[in-house]
Amino acid sequence: MLLRFAGNATKRLMKGFCKYPPMRPTIIALLGSPLVGGNTAKLLNEAIRGAEDAGCEVEKVVVPHLKFRPCMEILHCVEHETCRMQDDVTPFYEKFREMDGLIIAAPIMTMGIPGALKSFMDRFQVYYMAKYERKQSFIPPDHRAVRRMLFLSIGGMDIPNDFDGALLTVKAFGEIIDCPLWDTVLRNDMDTIKDITTRPEVMEEAYGKAQEMCTLIGKDRARKE
Repeated sequence: MLLRFAGNATKRLMKGFCKYPPMRPTIIALLGSPLVGGNTAKLLNEAIRGAEDAGCEVEKVVVPHLKFRPCMEILHCVEHETCRMQDDVTPFYEKFREMDGLIIAAPIMTMGIPGALKSFMDRFQVYYMAKYERKQSFIPPDHRAVRRMLFLSIGGMDIPNDFDGALLTVKAFGEIIDCPLWDTVLRNDMDTIKDITTRPEVMEEAYGKAQEMCTLIGKDRARKE
């Protein structure tokens, strides 16, 4: 009896030790501006804070500081799951498969996404070819159902269509990588405003929407698990 009790107790104890906590949802946060202390970065930092407060693990990436070439249309990815070019973009092909959400922060340049970030997006032809050419998306349907993207952007001019070009690109990118655009935080007229921190309502919106997005991702993941 005593030995059997000890055995059961040991099993219960071992079960407690072996029960690992569930992994936190992972978010990648892309900064499209090279200015790590600029207005776009400040907005992104608030969103990251909101995501982390919702229980997500966030990797921040300053895209213009990466070393990579734009897509050279080699078309190696038509038949392969990788790009022939090996550079700082390469690790993100795997990271984008595993992530649960994406935050993109970019200033408007020439009515669209700034060059380095746009080139980074274009390198995801690897995903485009898998999904649309080979009909074998890297992202299973049940994971796509969890994934969401938040887009943050600031524009200098005070015009109604300031963000139209960038939004078209971001929406297309989200569909290619199976991480659909969920919501946005947009603030134009920055040539007048100068400092985004003088608009606390915009900073709060970035924090709040990131927190909400990551809360939803966490709930969806928990249901799936």
